[in-house]
Amino acid sequence: REPTAHKSYGEPMKFSKSLALIFGLLLVAGAAVPAVHAQDATDADEPAFIGHKDKTFNTGAEVSEFQAEVSRLMDIIINSLYSNKDIFLRELISNGSDSLDKIRFLSLTDESVLGTGDDANLDIRIKVDKENGVLSIRDRGVGMTKAELKENLGTIAKSGTSAFLEQMQKGGDMNLIGQFGVGFYSVYLVADFVEVRSKHNSEDKQWIWQSKADGAFAISEDEGEPLGRGVEINIYLKEEAQEYLEEDKLKELVEKYSEFINFPIYLWNSEEVEEEVPLSDEELAEQASKAEEEEEDVEETYEDDESADDEDDEVEDEDEEELPTTKKVKKTVWDWKNVNDNKAIWLRSSTEVEDDEYSKFYKALSKDDKEPLSYTHFKAEGDVEFKSILFIPEKPPQDLFDNYYNKAAALKLYVRRVFISDEFDELLPKYLSFIKGIVDSDTLPLNVSRETLQQHTSLKVIKKKLVRKALDMIRKLAEEGQDDDDEEAADADADDSADEETRYDKFWKHYGKAIKLGIIEDASNRTRLAKLMRFYTSKSPTKLVSLEQYVERMKPGQKSIYYLAGESREALEKSPFLEKLLQKDLEVIYFTDPIDEYTMQNLTEFDDFKFSNASKDDLKFGDDTEAAKARLKKIKEEFKDFTKWWKEILPSEEVEAVKISNRLVTTPCSVVTSKYGWSANMER
Repeated sequence: REPTAHKSYGEPMKFSKSLALIFGLLLVAGAAVPAVHAQDATDADEPAFIGHKDKTFNTGAEVSEFQAEVSRLMDIIINSLYSNKDIFLRELISNGSDSLDKIRFLSLTDESVLGTGDDANLDIRIKVDKENGVLSIRDRGVGMTKAELKENLGTIAKSGTSAFLEQMQKGGDMNLIGQFGVGFYSVYLVADFVEVRSKHNSEDKQWIWQSKADGAFAISEDEGEPLGRGVEINIYLKEEAQEYLEEDKLKELVEKYSEFINFPIYLWNSEEVEEEVPLSDEELAEQASKAEEEEEDVEETYEDDESADDEDDEVEDEDEEELPTTKKVKKTVWDWKNVNDNKAIWLRSSTEVEDDEYSKFYKALSKDDKEPLSYTHFKAEGDVEFKSILFIPEKPPQDLFDNYYNKAAALKLYVRRVFISDEFDELLPKYLSFIKGIVDSDTLPLNVSRETLQQHTSLKVIKKKLVRKALDMIRKLAEEGQDDDDEEAADADADDSADEETRYDKFWKHYGKAIKLGIIEDASNRTRLAKLMRFYTSKSPTKLVSLEQYVERMKPGQKSIYYLAGESREALEKSPFLEKLLQKDLEVIYFTDPIDEYTMQNLTEFDDFKFSNASKDDLKFGDDTEAAKARLKKIKEEFKDFTKWWKEILPSEEVEAVKISNRLVTTPCSVVTSKYGWSANMER
């Protein structure tokens, strides 16, 4: 007989057993959960994100504070909601290309600067480390010294920093950051931490610059893999920027932004390839056995059909063929792949290049995100041979007329595909400095100093041809749709035609002042430039008119082209200087730009017609009859005492003469300027 427990103890024992069972199940289930998660992670093949915000500077590094404006710039970038973060790669590749250009230029006079082996290969290489979330971009360019790392990346703000900050405060586009020379900092759109490893030929040591954009950066001696020469940028990507570890994404960006970089860009790329490997002994035996079985099946089938003798022979022939001894297998191979193998666009014939390619090239060249307003692609032959593509940007830089006489032309000069300089004053005159493009000469010498090159006689010939082509490009833009405009003027009212802004209207709005400066500065092309001028007139107050159009509609017997300068079109329309001209239905040009009267001092005639300023006292209408002249002479004689009296009571230092005039209609009197003096508007 089993002992009976007390009832009060029996129930707790049952409960404790149940509880133990439940906890046991929970423990087993809990132990299984991590195993399931681990299996999921393996299936996804995506390593967990590794954060870099806690990454610190190297021990013993020299720590410095960012210059105030650089800190402000970085704050804007780091806290930016700018969606197109892709531009960081464009900017870093562009900087690498500039560095390669510099070392190649130095090598023209000293080949030893390139070094030997891999160091002599001028290229850009991009590699990803998915495991650690790091993107690396390396160039074999000129590199930076310790002092240059500090100066270029930290303490001394380039002039472009302030300009870019002003642009951003006005709601500007961050995509234009490269135009201001501070494109490097766009890396912080995607980076938590950045390392710049650098080796310059002038220093034995290799340096590393580090920053997480928290107001400080550090520089120390780099003990990592020797670079030989150049710069390697290691970007520790933010969590939301992990897409830049994908090879396809990087390849897409290089093709989009940097396909016209003049140095090869290589991407560390994986590729599945098929290769033939020998069959194993087991596979050979299995293959032979299978072939015998198939042969027996075929023979049995054809024995039942006596009409298939010919086909039997064919089958026997096929069976006699040797069996394969190898098989194809897929294998993943890692290697450097060139992702920008396009030929330099300017070396190709203009008939082979599509509009879309010109647009892409312009955007890569200018770091602009807009389409060019116009372009021309040509090859000059003769004593001096060169190829060139010139572009007119849709909008000018904000500082186009700031520091005007010290600004270099925005053209890149190449000599036999070797980049020489993008600051050559001798390629285009100052008034055409807004034109961007490239010039590649086969005639200029390579291995000479820049100063010697500037004095080379071929450069003057190149400049002359470039100016001619640039003005032809602008002329074609001006002529575009001009016939249509004439038809509209005849068939439609002025309001309808004024609503449509042509491409040349846009050009004139942004670059008209440059053309006027050209009339002042470039006597040899003054007539060509005069044909490009546009203005409003008394008969065309809302649609721009050319001098050629003005001359076409001049009145019979009209001998002068009349103009008047003032603060605004509205003020000019009310001017008493125009009364007689308007009464006679003579068209008057309205000039409202402060530079206009300076321009007209240099442009005295057009198509053999003299210009006449309506605010000066030599104004003539060209249609006075002898009777009218006699009448005016008689009136002047009658009022001689009156005009003499008035002259005497007015201050002589301010009033030269008082005359009876035939130029007024309703206004009793007006103050005009002498023929050779400054007009009141010009004094203002």
